[in-house]
Amino acid sequence: MAHFNQNFLDSIERELPDHLSMEDFIAYSNQPLRLSIRVNTLKISVTDFIELMTPKGWQFDPIPWCAEGFWVSNSVEIQLGNSIEHLQGLFYIQEASSMLPPTALFETASQCDIHADTRVLDMASAPGSKTTQIASLMENKGLLVANEYSASRVKVLHANIARMGVSNCALTHFDARVFGEYLFETFDAILLDAPCSGEGTIRKDPDALKNWDNNENKGIVATQKALIESAFLALKPGGSLVYSTCALSRQENQDVCHHLKSVFNDAVEFMPLSGLFPHADKACTEEGFLHVWPQIYDSEGFFVAKIHKLASVERQQEEPRKQKNFPFTPAKAKQVAELSEYFKATFNIDLPSDAQIMQRDLEFWLFPNAVQPLIGKMRFQRIGIKLADTLKKGYKVRHEAILALHSPTQIELTDEQAKAFLMGRDISLAEKVKPQGEVIVSYANNPLGVAKHLGNKLKNNLPRELVKDKIALYEL
Repeated sequence: MAHFNQNFLDSIERELPDHLSMEDFIAYSNQPLRLSIRVNTLKISVTDFIELMTPKGWQFDPIPWCAEGFWVSNSVEIQLGNSIEHLQGLFYIQEASSMLPPTALFETASQCDIHADTRVLDMASAPGSKTTQIASLMENKGLLVANEYSASRVKVLHANIARMGVSNCALTHFDARVFGEYLFETFDAILLDAPCSGEGTIRKDPDALKNWDNNENKGIVATQKALIESAFLALKPGGSLVYSTCALSRQENQDVCHHLKSVFNDAVEFMPLSGLFPHADKACTEEGFLHVWPQIYDSEGFFVAKIHKLASVERQQEEPRKQKNFPFTPAKAKQVAELSEYFKATFNIDLPSDAQIMQRDLEFWLFPNAVQPLIGKMRFQRIGIKLADTLKKGYKVRHEAILALHSPTQIELTDEQAKAFLMGRDISLAEKVKPQGEVIVSYANNPLGVAKHLGNKLKNNLPRELVKDKIALYEL
């Protein structure tokens, strides 16, 4: 049961549109959220995922604003986060409303519009639901800069990016107010899912608003206004900015967008979202923003605004000095050839031709080409994916490279074998055959990781930090 205080209810009554009722708001806020997931099309098609999971008791109800999103029910009760399909990144457990901002960001873009030089910024990324959704919509093309201010959450963000097979991402760890200064008019599209009071999350956390205080929200609003200004400065003319929150109050939503308009005037255009999906107009404000109340779509509360930058604006500060001591250098042609041969001969993987292979000490990394002009302008925590380490003789592939790069050659494991592999165990083979060295082991035709084929068993090479104590299997 949700815990409302009277001040919060009074504020909602003032904010609630005339066509919605307080009774419905309270009733829906006291209901648990429907379980929703997003299929990761970087690894599996929606059709194939439904075919894979339907025999396991899953039922799918499409989410209108996300072609890859579904409310799901499951006749077989297991903990989804411990399922093989989740651990290998075939789907992300994501609240339906939070799928709206990336959909709005790419509303008018086709996959053909995303190219090697496209740059997108996600200003507040952790834990990674929207970041990985954006990467999927970009089909791993171009560059996605994912920023997270909280140091403890950067690690979680990277783990989710790696699990979902994202290869076009660069991670940063800053107060996002710096982007307008450091990367002025750099990005084709920006998502600012701003820190907020979290009023819309009450169905997930009944105690979220127990001590709600409107005066405390004023400090949040000041931060939101500074962040949206920074986002607009970092956006290219002609680019699109999506501002979103899980707050319900006008002051954290519409008022922040109007503040941006007051600062940059005619350079700011509000883009109507009434046609984003069927019945989107039910949640639209007079400006064309989406103000989603829990009772409209039986979801979390959410706000989404799309803003178009019509013209260049004046830079607020001088360009910062270039940063030095970048630890990577382009790999030499001989090393690139050797690495390419290693990946092809061992795993039947063709390294992408439109990316840059970089070296740091004995490590080799795959960088998105679009990051090169940004190097020196800002410090990056991590760029692209780590491909391999150099050994005395040859190379040793990294787990994240296997998850992100596609190979048609894999050893398919059974349910029980896949469970054992994710629990860090070796896999015995029914017959002793000629050893094959490093091989990719897979489940549902998607990689789980690398094993060493010794002839009579598969020696587990799963990174220790990914080994799980418990894996949930569907008992059908």
